Amino acid sequence: MSNVEEFPLSARRQPTEFEALVAAGSAALDAIPGAVYLCDADGVLVAHNTEAAQLWGRTPDISKKERFCGSHQLYLLDGTPLARNDCPMATAVRLGTPTRNAEVLMARPDGSRFTALVNIRALRDHSGRIQGAINCFQDVTARKQVEEEKTQDLEDFFENGAVGLHIVSSEGIILRANKAELDMLGYRPEEYVGRHVADFHADAPIIGDILQRLSCGERLDRYPARLRARDGSVKHVLITSNSRFVEGKFANTRCFTIDVSKLHAAEEARQASEARLAATYEAASVGISEIDENGRFLRVNDSLCRITGRSRDELLGMTFFDYTDPDDQAEDAELYARQVRGDIGNYTIRKRALRPDGSVRHLDIFSSSVRDTQGRFLYGVRVAQDVTATKQLEDRLREGEQRMRDLLEALPAAIYTTDAKGRINFYNRAAVEMAGRTPQPGDEWCVTWRLYWPDGSPLPHNECPMAVALRENRPVRGAEAVAERPDGGRVPFIPYPTPLRDAAGNLVGAINMLVDISERKRAENAQKVLIDELNHRVKNTLATVQSLASQTARHAADLQEFLPTFTGRLLALARAHDLLTQRNWQDAPFEKLVDDIVAPVSGGRVVTEGPHVDLDARTALSVTMAFNELLTNAVKYGALSLPDGSVSLTWRMDGGVQSTLECEWCERGGPPVTPPKRRGFGTRLMERCIEHDLAGEFDLEFEPEGARCRLVFPIILPASNG
Repeated sequence: MSNVEEFPLSARRQPTEFEALVAAGSAALDAIPGAVYLCDADGVLVAHNTEAAQLWGRTPDISKKERFCGSHQLYLLDGTPLARNDCPMATAVRLGTPTRNAEVLMARPDGSRFTALVNIRALRDHSGRIQGAINCFQDVTARKQVEEEKTQDLEDFFENGAVGLHIVSSEGIILRANKAELDMLGYRPEEYVGRHVADFHADAPIIGDILQRLSCGERLDRYPARLRARDGSVKHVLITSNSRFVEGKFANTRCFTIDVSKLHAAEEARQASEARLAATYEAASVGISEIDENGRFLRVNDSLCRITGRSRDELLGMTFFDYTDPDDQAEDAELYARQVRGDIGNYTIRKRALRPDGSVRHLDIFSSSVRDTQGRFLYGVRVAQDVTATKQLEDRLREGEQRMRDLLEALPAAIYTTDAKGRINFYNRAAVEMAGRTPQPGDEWCVTWRLYWPDGSPLPHNECPMAVALRENRPVRGAEAVAERPDGGRVPFIPYPTPLRDAAGNLVGAINMLVDISERKRAENAQKVLIDELNHRVKNTLATVQSLASQTARHAADLQEFLPTFTGRLLALARAHDLLTQRNWQDAPFEKLVDDIVAPVSGGRVVTEGPHVDLDARTALSVTMAFNELLTNAVKYGALSLPDGSVSLTWRMDGGVQSTLECEWCERGGPPVTPPKRRGFGTRLMERCIEHDLAGEFDLEFEPEGARCRLVFPIILPASNG
């Protein structure tokens, strides 16, 4: 090892950000994704990339000193011309005011225009003076068109929806009403909009209750009310409504109005029919019977005879247990005994009835009691409905549902369903594997433990896409989110929540498929990390090589000593770079680094032992330089300078609060060792690599039987990818 002291390099002035960008030129700006251009402190356009020229539809002549923008003409979004002296870039170079996500119209020489999303910031020198500004912009015309189409779609949904819809202010004034609402009540827009909603309600207490609830933020779901139509008739309606609050104040309500006048009339007719049914016992289509406390028939109607396949006389000589399937008798007998005792007022049971011809009918039985004024049991009334066809249909539906569940379970994508309130009622194995947990009873909206937006901000479960789909009763597409598992692993995904409706169109739940886009995100992140790391490492490597060359030359006696020493250090650095490049600068196996370092020493004279450890790029480079110095010194002066000499390199992990790696280098069999009188560059290089760069410990002892070195430094264990 050399004993010459090293001297610090002279300080150099670093270029400002503006100077560095201008010096890099347009070719470097082409590497930036997006359109980019630079202006100096006077607003003169000094550089731009190819994408900017393509969007402008022209290539500005830098020599003509165009100012603030390279587009043909600028406009505000409403079409008003925007003077270049008033544009965001002019403001940035004059005042240093940044612009974030502003939109302007840029015109090309051919007359075409596009909407540009601009992001501008001033560039300052080391004293804070404005040297210029940079503008990164992109064409968002297509996105704007999509937004306008969505607005038109929403307007079309409001105006042409099949369900009546109106908006009411906090004062109760009707602000808007769609065609379905007006047609339902027969009013023209000018007769309806602008008036108080109470003018059209037949029941004043009802509208008062509705407005009171909505003003308190309560949601109405199918609230029954009566509205006056223009022709004087009264419509029975169901109102579904919620409130919109602005800065905590009740602003307005959104109300869906469903005309159920016909249903209401049908319900009244049904009730009348039930009254007639009670009066026309024998004409009933369901089996009706009266029985004593022992279950013996006292009276039966024709329908029960038809259902059971027996005559009236046969039934009157039997109990209802006699035709009940033996497997169903015990449950029916116990319930009827409890009913007779008064423990229960009534009960319902589904059972099988055996007919004389050997066929089986499935019956739904509703059993109730008739008692005297003292509560004593007089007789039971049993209504039997033949549900054989329904039972067969239910069986087929269950089979179909089971097949659907089996299909969903077999799919590799995470799938789960909820009821209309967002409670999870089904999930497949892929959903459990993705979430890293099994959903618990009562879990709502999503199977995941925690949710985040792609930018890392928390996403409450009740605001997730599935909650939006249920709340707004519509599919949600195009969203991305990140699921966090209980173990801390995160999985980016795209949800596809879709509402489920019954035959009547009522919302009964929703189904969601979560697609695992982790690989795509990893690829995107790996590419960004690689580019950032490459930029950083190129700079650091050049500085390291320069320092190695300078210090090696300073401590070398002549060129013959300089070349092998410098070359060895440079090759060690190159080997570490090769290994890290093969692994995309993510991590490097410590044992592989060691093998590469000791490879030039043949015959197995360096014995290594230790567990598998992955080092990050920065640690790998520093450790490589330190061990290369130890090996070089051992070959030139130490144990490996003699044929029988050997080196032992061992390492172990310390899994405490902060993981550390402890390495021990031990030389034996070499020439007698005496401590050097002065610390050379190699020793200081190792100390800098371990103690300064890695915040570790470096201890080098020159024992008579051989040099011994102990290195301890913290390591960052790679995070689990889940």
